[in-house]
Amino acid sequence: MNGRVVTLGETMALLRAESIGSLAHLGSLAIGIGGSESNVAIALRRLGVDAVWVGRVGDDGLGVRVARELRAEGVEAHVIVDEAAPTGLMLKERPAAGRTAVRYYRGGSAGSRLGAADLPAGLIEGADLLHVTGITPLLSASCLAAVHAAIDRARATGATVSFDVNHRAALGAAETVAPVLRELADRADLLFGGEEELRLVGGAGADAAELAESLAGDGRTVIAKLGAAGAVAVAEGRTVAAEGFAVPVVDTVGAGDAFVAGYLSAHLAGLPLEQRLRRANACGALLCTAPGDWEASPTLRDIDRLLRGSDDPVER
Repeated sequence: MNGRVVTLGETMALLRAESIGSLAHLGSLAIGIGGSESNVAIALRRLGVDAVWVGRVGDDGLGVRVARELRAEGVEAHVIVDEAAPTGLMLKERPAAGRTAVRYYRGGSAGSRLGAADLPAGLIEGADLLHVTGITPLLSASCLAAVHAAIDRARATGATVSFDVNHRAALGAAETVAPVLRELADRADLLFGGEEELRLVGGAGADAAELAESLAGDGRTVIAKLGAAGAVAVAEGRTVAAEGFAVPVVDTVGAGDAFVAGYLSAHLAGLPLEQRLRRANACGALLCTAPGDWEASPTLRDIDRLLRGSDDPVER
């Protein structure tokens, strides 16, 4: 194993349209699970990293599914079953070719009731890295307190803190949530975000490189996620850009989480910055090649095949 990562947040049941059209007319939906932090945990496990997830689910079949799927993927899942609230739900439809619409039903969910007391003693203290996102802190006051408590504990033991801004407009307008996200960004050793997200947490500049450079300081590494265009990272006074990979795109939801997992796995393995970005871009690209928020997260073998440029559709 290459390191140990702890993450926390809400994982929801996911109902996904398998064909193009409105939910008003589709006859069936595929069922699965999804959540940024658990997507990262699963992706890390596939890359050989020991991954731990902490979260709450309802006392229902959907909560059982969340726990079962995470454990089936090898994630060490610390699942708190909340008998007073349901598991959150996410609906994903494809209203037209090339478009995806995601809607959340998470108000009052079990996941939104996560608190600092739910973090097991010694768990974060035994980790090499803590990964959090800007989603969980906006779900409730107790979730915000849990994230800060986790960072406090990571800081106390010298673990690296990774923060993906991952702003969701449905959880609050930019001007409202900016102070919360900016405080978390300031506490991070590794900061991930798209261009607008980096601006949201105080970045200044005309492009991704300038934004990342303005936020890098005090030993912080800043990674700008640019989707198909690749990524830019600033670390220790160096600015490095890496191109993305051209792949047939089926579903882009979850690509940012796969990107983060790719970077973190390479970081923990001690790879140079250029190789971290290359692996991260490869993970994000491969995630887009199949439906689902995490199902296409690659293994190191999958990444090697992409980097070698193999276009044989049959693997023997």
